[in-house]
Amino acid sequence: MEAQLHHFLEAITQFHSLGIVGVIGVLLLALGKAADVLVDEAVILADRAEIPKVIIGATIVSLGTTTPEAAISVLAAIKGDPGLALGNAVGSIICDTGLILGIAAMMAPLPLDKSVVNRQGWIQLGAGVLLVACCFVFGDRLPRTIGFFFLALLALYIWMSIGWAKKQRGKKKKTAHENEGYALVVAKLIAAVVAVVAVSHVLIPAVEIAAKHAGIPEHIIAATLVAFGTSLPELVTAVSAVRKGQGELAIGNVIGADILNVLFVVGAACAVTSEGLGIPPNFFKLHFPFMLGVLVFFRVGIFLSKDKLSRPFGVLLFGSYLSYLATQYMVLGSLKG
Repeated sequence: MEAQLHHFLEAITQFHSLGIVGVIGVLLLALGKAADVLVDEAVILADRAEIPKVIIGATIVSLGTTTPEAAISVLAAIKGDPGLALGNAVGSIICDTGLILGIAAMMAPLPLDKSVVNRQGWIQLGAGVLLVACCFVFGDRLPRTIGFFFLALLALYIWMSIGWAKKQRGKKKKTAHENEGYALVVAKLIAAVVAVVAVSHVLIPAVEIAAKHAGIPEHIIAATLVAFGTSLPELVTAVSAVRKGQGELAIGNVIGADILNVLFVVGAACAVTSEGLGIPPNFFKLHFPFMLGVLVFFRVGIFLSKDKLSRPFGVLLFGSYLSYLATQYMVLGSLKG
């Protein structure tokens, strides 16, 4: 698969700029269609199982959309690049909560099931705090045992989520989808997740090639597209969910993705190497403070909101992500100077 992707990317580097734009346009259309199917099937599954959509988003959908982060971080850890392995997970949490949830809320106020969102949201914040606390305790390297500990917590989270889902059953009305078989709905949902992840995996390198054709500096591409790329499945899923009036699915996907970025992505990356996962010093100065800041800010927003996450709060979340990018560029500039 990687070989075919490499050949495809080599081929489009020979295209004229308009040809590359055309390829990107086709990929975007395919990505949008796959995201639409993903949202539709997730909603059908929630209706069939009589489970709140936010729980479906926080478990099944987020497990699928965090696959790129897990794959990239595990490969980076194996290759001895701890900055990329850890930065991919931490950067994705900031991107998911700031950029993606901000955009979703700016598109339309997002419905809140306060009991579910508060429960999942405290786990989201707790996972972030746990990661930073472990990094402070162990200093410059997370031992392999912490990776296995995080993966054990992941199994516990999934088990507890299944239990919560069972308790929520029966609280939703029957719908027109009640006669569709579970196996078919789940198969279509998995296929849609695979399609979203696969197209995203092709789209980001294509955009990177277009950026190079346009003369955009390499360091800017690395600081934006690479970090943003693995969060693209969450973004297109959130946008499609809001467009279809399923905003609670978008919130669930972001909350679940943040939890999984710690327990699944960092846990797997830490567990695959015998020496553990190195922690670059700049994470304590820049990335961890921003990650905790945006998670706390989101919790405050939930606490102050009534039944919906408002557009103004979406603007503030979006602004928090822009401030993170600006700070990164300033730090990058000072290092280059």
